[in-house]
Amino acid sequence: VQLQASGGGLVQAGGSLRLSCAASGGTFRRYGWFRQAPGKEREFVGAINWSGGSTYYADSVKGRFTISRDNGKNTVYLQMDSLKPEDTAVYYCAADGNSGIVTLGKGYFYWGQGTLVTVSS
Repeated sequence: VQLQASGGGLVQAGGSLRLSCAASGGTFRRYGWFRQAPGKEREFVGAINWSGGSTYYADSVKGRFTISRDNGKNTVYLQMDSLKPEDTAVYYCAADGNSGIVTLGKGYFYWGQGTLVTVSS
């Protein structure tokens, strides 16, 4: 099983980035995105269920970030708009075979390697 996150980079405040997480070796019913800023604990960003019909976001990103998934490609996306310097972090995708929306990291068994997002002011 492998989760490969990509799409991170350097962007100015107000800009956009789209992260991708390609999964292989398994079927996952829930995906989540988490992030960890320097010197801070990992925090939940958003999650999506199997069908893609249900999503949930942290208050800090609600209205700016959008999660979607393409089950045919086993890929989940995190569209990040109106980025702020405080969004700077390593972003991790996570997946699990169980269904339902989960905001805690322990609800995900598989984790990607992370991709760095840097937002300059």
